[in-house]
Amino acid sequence: MTTPLEITKTEMENEAEVWGVSSSIDLYECDLSLMQNAEAIREFVKILCDRIKMRRYGETQVVFFGDEPRVQGFSMTQLIETSLISAHFADASRAIYLDVFSCAPYNPEDAAKFAAEYFKASNYELHVVHRR
Repeated sequence: MTTPLEITKTEMENEAEVWGVSSSIDLYECDLSLMQNAEAIREFVKILCDRIKMRRYGETQVVFFGDEPRVQGFSMTQLIETSLISAHFADASRAIYLDVFSCAPYNPEDAAKFAAEYFKASNYELHVVHRR
């Protein structure tokens, strides 16, 4: 039996209406030095993809932008064979907004816990939607 946060490959195959799993992970009070380090962000993506068994497609894009200090920081996108991983790193609030969407099964709680550990977040919120 699975929890509401996870869905197995068999369940996805048996439920024609389930297309994929989308996780929104909001990380708070993160380590600013990691958030402002493009190479650390790229390394995080590599490890996360290995952990949740997603195959990266192309290079991780990490771009710094934002005219308004409230939203200024890096944004990241990583195509995966089964969809996309993206994030925005808001320096002023030390918050990270990470999204993982895949039509292959993965454990959103594992992704959230790893992200919180990697970026040394004091806490996080996880929202999961089974896309149909």
